[in-house]
Amino acid sequence: MLTPIRAGLLAAGVAFAGAASVAQAQTVTGNAEAAKDKVSMCIGCHGIPGYKTAYPVVYHVPKLAGQQPVYIVNALKAYKSGARSHPSMVGIAASLSAQDMADFAAYYGGKK
Repeated sequence: MLTPIRAGLLAAGVAFAGAASVAQAQTVTGNAEAAKDKVSMCIGCHGIPGYKTAYPVVYHVPKLAGQQPVYIVNALKAYKSGARSHPSMVGIAASLSAQDMADFAAYYGGKK
């Protein structure tokens, strides 16, 4: 049987857990300045005008500068989840946090 004190503590714990879940579900804000230390892994392919890759197939590598930030985040999430497949991008995206993705999006979305 729950005493009033135990019932109150249980209710407070449930409320706290719910608030923590909501906080985690909130959108991460990107920091373009923080991305400057992270973009070296992107520049090798996406920073070369007209670059075409030869693995796994030959195709034009898209330019990231000026892309919509939401597109960049969604693409990185899709590579991380396996919904999009490119060996290099899957490997890179697997190592990225939600904050990293938001930072890249802020950085490249603010470029022309």
